[in-house]
Amino acid sequence: MTPQARLRRALAQEGALVAPGAYDAMGALFATRAGFDTLYISGASIAYNRLGRPDIGLFGLEELVGVVTHIRDRCDAALIVDADTGFGNALNVAHSVRRLERAGASAIQLEDQSLPKRCGHLDGKALVSPQEMVGKVRAALDARRDPDTLIIARTDAIAVEGLDAALDRADAYVAAGCDMLFVEAPRDDAEIAAIMARFKGRIPLLANMVEGGKTPLRSGPELAALGYDLAIFPGGLARAVGAAMQDYFGSLKSHGTTAPFRNRMLDFDQLNAALGTPELLALGERYDAGASNEAE
Repeated sequence: MTPQARLRRALAQEGALVAPGAYDAMGALFATRAGFDTLYISGASIAYNRLGRPDIGLFGLEELVGVVTHIRDRCDAALIVDADTGFGNALNVAHSVRRLERAGASAIQLEDQSLPKRCGHLDGKALVSPQEMVGKVRAALDARRDPDTLIIARTDAIAVEGLDAALDRADAYVAAGCDMLFVEAPRDDAEIAAIMARFKGRIPLLANMVEGGKTPLRSGPELAALGYDLAIFPGGLARAVGAAMQDYFGSLKSHGTTAPFRNRMLDFDQLNAALGTPELLALGERYDAGASNEAE
């Protein structure tokens, strides 16, 4: 079964599927080792990790394709890919969908912000027209090669135009044929209830859990009880790693050695074991031995 088909099957089951965010192959490897079969490739986290910058639209399609390619090469999990605005108009969206699907995306998320975009939990966002976003959704659906690849439509309109406008936009994206709906950054239980009253049972719904963001933080089971089908924790890894970086570098600066921090680190052998170094070296030796035998 393809990752796309597995993702659709998982979403059809009861409860809310929990997908942690990953921004590189190492994070994806450790997430799958922990038992996750669905990962969210977070655009914000890629900006944090690759650029050391905030999520304000500074990286492009080629960088995103590279990240997805490396992660797909390392794991077989379903990959939900944050494609931001699709990197342009409807034609750019179609191009982005084709490139990302070939790279290994199982689901592709598009949002209705205008360029340059910014994190959904930052203020000062601007939107394209609902009609333009509908065209992008249709272009994405037409461009995908595998009908099991999910197209997720996200609206950021709550913070810009208000809840009612956000719900109307979301309705238009559902009518355009998107496979899942992502109404970004509801601010309280009343707004979540309004989203559920309009869309629960009509289309799978995605909840975005951002630590310190605008939406109250809840667990997968709590979100399932509200009516959500997918709960993403897109930036949790980046925030955890950021905290670890602060502590690690502070300790090294203070002590001049990593010794006080050792109990919070994988040592050389532990990290190589997790990465599969012994197995890879053994595989290389087998090929080397085969080449030697052929030469004889």
